[in-house]
Amino acid sequence: MPSTDSQVDLRLARSLVAGAGRIVAMTGAGISTESGIPDFRGPNGLWTKNPAAERMSNLHAYVTSRQVREQSWQARLSHPGWHAEPNPAHRALVDLEHAGRLHAILTQNIDRLHQKAGSDPERVLELHGTMFDTECLSCADRRDMREALARVRAGEADPSCALCGGILKSATISFGQPLDPDVLNRAQNAVRAGDLMLVVGSSLTVQPAAGLVGLAASNGVTVVVCNGSETPYDRFAAAVLRGPLGAVLPALVSARGDDLG
Repeated sequence: MPSTDSQVDLRLARSLVAGAGRIVAMTGAGISTESGIPDFRGPNGLWTKNPAAERMSNLHAYVTSRQVREQSWQARLSHPGWHAEPNPAHRALVDLEHAGRLHAILTQNIDRLHQKAGSDPERVLELHGTMFDTECLSCADRRDMREALARVRAGEADPSCALCGGILKSATISFGQPLDPDVLNRAQNAVRAGDLMLVVGSSLTVQPAAGLVGLAASNGVTVVVCNGSETPYDRFAAAVLRGPLGAVLPALVSARGDDLG
């Protein structure tokens, strides 16, 4: 079991990270909360405060309800991701990459803050897609999200595909929608090729993304979990760190292990 002493855990986690040569980071909503993007299930999470908002992330509800689609378009207009900036946790992963030890970032986030922080886009696998594109559910036509949002601002409450008239949604993965098999396959290969998986800010409750941690453990890959609350996969971790990720992650990858005071 991981130690409950934060300093002991930090020293252990730092030694594991320092000894790894092919690190795979898996990131979730928790890494972006300090950038002003709320998570979903935390104490101040979007779905915690407004359970009805979860319907906007359900594919069946989105397809069958015009009201849900109209609410979704309004939410996209005001999404904090349009103006959010990377925080120290994002930049800590960039530091790992520049040190030549970060092999890939498997992110459940749709905000592209990793790329904005300076991570190599080729190393970032967006498991749940991106908010910056639209995709037609009928013909798969894909375009810049700003085109559709301009139509919403002009008065279209539920813009349809400009090519075929089909239902348009953000190019994100909703509940009831499968992950892109190519992206998932690349993520699985990255996990198998790594020697340490660093989980950052994910509740690890959404499959199949969460299952990548089990895949890592079953392939002998060391797992370190950094999250504000317990996850179902903590038992697989060699070390578990709690606390604000903007402080925890830089301390984990920095030259000194006493950065948390």
